[in-house]
Amino acid sequence: MSAGSTDMSIRPLTPAIGAVIEGVNLRHDLDKTTLDRIHQALVTHKVIFFPRQSISPEQQRSFALHFGELHIHPIMPSIKEAAGIIELAPTTDNPPGTDIWHTDVTFIKKPPMGAVLVAKVLPPCGGDTCWSSNIAAYNALSEPFRCFLDGLTALHDFKHAFKLEDAHGDEQKLSQATEKNPPVVHPVVRVHPVTGQKGLFVNRAFTSRIVELSKLESDTVLQYLFLHCTKPEFTVRWKWSVGDVAFWDNRSTQHYALNDYLPLGRIMHRAAILGDEPRGPVPA
Repeated sequence: MSAGSTDMSIRPLTPAIGAVIEGVNLRHDLDKTTLDRIHQALVTHKVIFFPRQSISPEQQRSFALHFGELHIHPIMPSIKEAAGIIELAPTTDNPPGTDIWHTDVTFIKKPPMGAVLVAKVLPPCGGDTCWSSNIAAYNALSEPFRCFLDGLTALHDFKHAFKLEDAHGDEQKLSQATEKNPPVVHPVVRVHPVTGQKGLFVNRAFTSRIVELSKLESDTVLQYLFLHCTKPEFTVRWKWSVGDVAFWDNRSTQHYALNDYLPLGRIMHRAAILGDEPRGPVPA
């Protein structure tokens, strides 16, 4: 059964980022017109929310596959019901690694174009997630600084973020994952493949240094950019309900999962959708 887009509505949440989509049932197969409208909303608003969908892992995987192949994480295993869907279930003994502003999986040559996150179990309060627009952050910089950044590249490193505890103490698993994911270089400023807009493409989790600068210069510039990207003007904060689905454009955003609920539980299912190789601005 295919579902159409006749009743689909899009309500922006902030000028810079975020929109709520209603009138679409993700439990059904969606026709091309609806999928195209969803993708356009994703590109325009950078993160879109579908309240109280309560989709299964298989339905989540099916929806995500409309937009590309799924990334298989080198450390986090897929759940048994659906390949490519990982479960994020932090505990006091295994605290979250997502309470840091980051863009997903930038340590590979072709990072995800987007990700689909479903809320399965939530604490009575807390556990919100924030997203930031890297395009709005770039546009807010002065023109001379933007021109300076346009010509730079940065190193993104798997081992910069993942430690032994992330592999649950499995040294061999971590070693193999590190070997299979050597550092990669991406532009500091990424041109969005659909809109042509420029956005910052560095993040605190995976970006270790700017290649063309000295270590001190790199550390100084990166620390400024990491802080700049999180200004409230560029962000949206989502208060989850069980069954909510978030779909974000990983090419133009960062996100932060608040760790304010432990020792209470929070379980989320995430699918990361592979994208293209980032490209920077063409030199004038």
